[in-house]
Amino acid sequence: MDLARRHSVSTELGFTLLELLVVVTIVGITLGMVSFNAMPSNRKVLQNDAQRVALLLQLARDEAIVRNRPVAFDADANRYRFLVREDDGSWDAIAGDDLMRERDFKRAPLGLAINPAPADGGVSDNLVRIVFGREPVDKPFVLTMSAGEDAVSVHADGIGHFTVE
Repeated sequence: MDLARRHSVSTELGFTLLELLVVVTIVGITLGMVSFNAMPSNRKVLQNDAQRVALLLQLARDEAIVRNRPVAFDADANRYRFLVREDDGSWDAIAGDDLMRERDFKRAPLGLAINPAPADGGVSDNLVRIVFGREPVDKPFVLTMSAGEDAVSVHADGIGHFTVE
């Protein structure tokens, strides 16, 4: 009787091979999902950049109204920044504002296009300048950002709404 009791105790200790395989499979699937989400696709990175730009364009529009001075979004293939027009007519970077500081695009270089093209020559050789005036109503436009075969557009309706498609 003592031998039977020892045998049942020894079989209850440890894990079976099947239990170990199940645990290893679950850990493998979890690590796969984490690594897949840790490295977003080029399209997702471009989409995130476009979302950030759309929010900052809305902020720049509001900033122009509050400052009662034109504010410009200035971008090239690698980075973008925001400028304010000074009394002497020059454009200076907005200083002391962490939100409107110069930033790099995450997947540079990007192709940039704006439609309709500004009448004041706001586009040249992959350089884009969008100027927001003191008035709350402006012309609608579409800013298209492209990287390789992926493209994302920021749509402005002219009254302060910016959407990404």
